[in-house]
Amino acid sequence: MDTSNQLNEAVDILQQLGLKEYEARCFVGLTRLETGTAKKLSEMTEVPRTRVYDAIRVLEAQGLVEIQHSSPQQFRAVPLDEATKTLQGQYEDRVERLEDALATIETIETADASTAQQVWAMSGREAIENRANDHIETATEEVVLVIGDDSLLTESLLTALTEMDPEVDLLIGTLSESLEDEIEAQVPNATTFTTGLEFLHPNTGPEEEEEEEVAIGRLLLIDRSTILVSSIIPSTGKEQAIFGEGFGNGLVVIARRIISQGLIPQRDPA
Repeated sequence: MDTSNQLNEAVDILQQLGLKEYEARCFVGLTRLETGTAKKLSEMTEVPRTRVYDAIRVLEAQGLVEIQHSSPQQFRAVPLDEATKTLQGQYEDRVERLEDALATIETIETADASTAQQVWAMSGREAIENRANDHIETATEEVVLVIGDDSLLTESLLTALTEMDPEVDLLIGTLSESLEDEIEAQVPNATTFTTGLEFLHPNTGPEEEEEEEVAIGRLLLIDRSTILVSSIIPSTGKEQAIFGEGFGNGLVVIARRIISQGLIPQRDPA
């Protein structure tokens, strides 16, 4: 990535964190200078000089910029580690306030609240991982997890697995013995196995050569009544998932039977 692209990405991220465009451009500009004047910043960032002063006032109020009241005034960005901590704190505060606000909103009950046959879809690797980890944390009897792609064995997932209630049975299946060995070493409370479910392996035949390779990402069955199944494109890491709950949910019933075919003989979640 060249310098221009890096600068544009930094400006975009700062805007996502709450800064306006001119504020973001001025801050990024100052990170490239020991000190700078409004004239210098305007020339570097293409922000009109009168708007530079406005942007600097906002940045100073947020603790991101320091001002030397000389003639002309000199500006400098605070150290990078200090700036990132400040931005992180502001972001986390916004998230906490959002959570508090949403938690107090009254829920409108629908006429049909049954989840017996509902199947939902979601996209995004981080969101799917968070949902899977939440399910793991709420398990009371059994967790059956089949990992179809090595990249999904993240620190976050390992933390969720190792912090499980020791009274909850944990079975983890993999597609390779090497990944099974890694899980055995890091999750000692788990019963591990190499799955016999052939359909989990990525399609690699000639008919798939012109299409993006898609593989099963993860299969997660919680207490035999909640299921999450995802697909992943290994080359990009893009993940999509479907999930459902309820012992009589059709997706859950099918998943229990399919997963049981590849589990070790003495354990059958169906």
